[in-house]
Amino acid sequence: MSEKSITEVTDENFKTEILDSAQPALVDFWAAWCGPCRAIAPVVEELAAQYEGRVKIGKLNVDENPKTPGQYGIRAIPTLILFKGGTVAEQITGAVSKTTLENAIKKVI
Repeated sequence: MSEKSITEVTDENFKTEILDSAQPALVDFWAAWCGPCRAIAPVVEELAAQYEGRVKIGKLNVDENPKTPGQYGIRAIPTLILFKGGTVAEQITGAVSKTTLENAIKKVI
């Protein structure tokens, strides 16, 4: 899998990388200790490679960057939020299937 197609998102670069992105953006809010986060990581990597150039895929570590998850009311991880034009298009919580994530992406591209 290509790690380069995943953007490391932080509280500092969230606006620039995600909200100001010309492309739709999917952000995976995760933590290192979270089992379901580790389970969904390969799916997120596959989607990053599959949709490279059409959708920006980012990962935000909630332990290292608490401000942004707080702004979006994230209470459980993994939570994946799909942004289009700087606004939330869809929010998905839990280790869901690749198909569920693909269907959400297809709605915004």
